[in-house]
Amino acid sequence: MKIGFLFPGQGSQTVGMGKDLYVKYEPYRNVYEKVKDITGIDIADITFNENDGKLNETKYTQICILTMSLAILAILKENNIKADISAGLSLGEYTALMYSNLFSFEDGVKIVQKRGEYMQDLVPNGKWSMAAILGLEDEKVETACRKAKSGFVVPVNYNCIGQVVISGEDIAVEEAGKIAKELGAKKVRILNTSGPFHTEKLEESSIALGNELEKYSFNKCDSKVVKNLDGEFYSEGDNYLEILKKHIVSPVKFSKVLETMMENGIDTFIEIGPGKTLSGFVKRMAGERTINILNICDEASLENVINFINSKD
Repeated sequence: MKIGFLFPGQGSQTVGMGKDLYVKYEPYRNVYEKVKDITGIDIADITFNENDGKLNETKYTQICILTMSLAILAILKENNIKADISAGLSLGEYTALMYSNLFSFEDGVKIVQKRGEYMQDLVPNGKWSMAAILGLEDEKVETACRKAKSGFVVPVNYNCIGQVVISGEDIAVEEAGKIAKELGAKKVRILNTSGPFHTEKLEESSIALGNELEKYSFNKCDSKVVKNLDGEFYSEGDNYLEILKKHIVSPVKFSKVLETMMENGIDTFIEIGPGKTLSGFVKRMAGERTINILNICDEASLENVINFINSKD
């Protein structure tokens, strides 16, 4: 059995996510306390309570999702459950890099905190949205974006076969969605995000993050991580700073990420964090392969994973 960890990104958050894990497991709570000490943000309060929608503000969303995933990893470490390869969707790639020790815990948390702030505060003025186009070929989604004339819209997340996310001005996203339906899309779903992520519109955020990253040192990854940019593994000779700068303004090639993991023998995927979105992507990409697809987002799913892994030992 070869295990792959997958870490979700922004848009997967829900109020109350992971609360039962927080109540039951001390290692889980300890991670929340460590992140609070580093950031000055009460992650537990924002995550578990309504707080006037704070959880959906990018500067809080990213650090809250990261914290939940890291807290689950702390429990998995105690149970000696490790990944052969890891990856994450957008924000989730930072969790994967922290898992592989490219950053120290404290540095990784600080970087993600700044990333969330930049991606919220440095977004150009305008009304922005993102939408998932379901059941349509990649090329036709690209065509729909090109045909939309009401504003800026581009494909940004190539999630899996039959699912591409588009991003841009809300009126243009709406128009591209209508065109996509005319071209045969089964569904268009507006996502719970607040900016034109992974587009050129975040160039200012990209530059600011690059300047921030210059303050940190990078370690050699001690486990394999697959990049969103191209679906290839991070390697020792990579310019991590440049890759993470580009990450903000470049499309996410997550379907290629999953292909790489499967081609390298991953047969058991564990999604770690809120929701089951990435598990759905794996199912779509698996084809005829026999793949175990698991997720951890609460106490029941955690115990299911631990029992499953132990049964295979």
